[in-house]
Amino acid sequence: MTANLTLLILIGILVACGVYLILERAVSKMLLGMILFGNAVNLLILTVGGPRGRPPIRDEAGHAGQEMADPLAQAMMLTAIVITMGLAAFVLALAYRSYILTTTETVQNDPEDVEVAARRKGEDPEH
Repeated sequence: MTANLTLLILIGILVACGVYLILERAVSKMLLGMILFGNAVNLLILTVGGPRGRPPIRDEAGHAGQEMADPLAQAMMLTAIVITMGLAAFVLALAYRSYILTTTETVQNDPEDVEVAARRKGEDPEH
């Protein structure tokens, strides 16, 4: 099996951009990062699924079981699409709720987390 080098490079770029955007503070950038990462996973599953052009159940001559493509990759890709869409809807709901409560889109540091981190370092959290 030979992999398409162009698709593998594209997958690497999508994963890198997705991880970079997920690590941002703005919720909309996090959402775009998750969607990019989900698309990279879909392309990876498509690449691993085998050569293109063969039907999953029957071959071109109508004989079952000879030179069959793997249908598991297609099922996993559909599942990944549904999971990415559900995650995107959940993050959009969180972003909307956060905007309604705080009128900002960026995620702020939690004061309790800052206090715990300061205690762990042995510093005074008030200063």
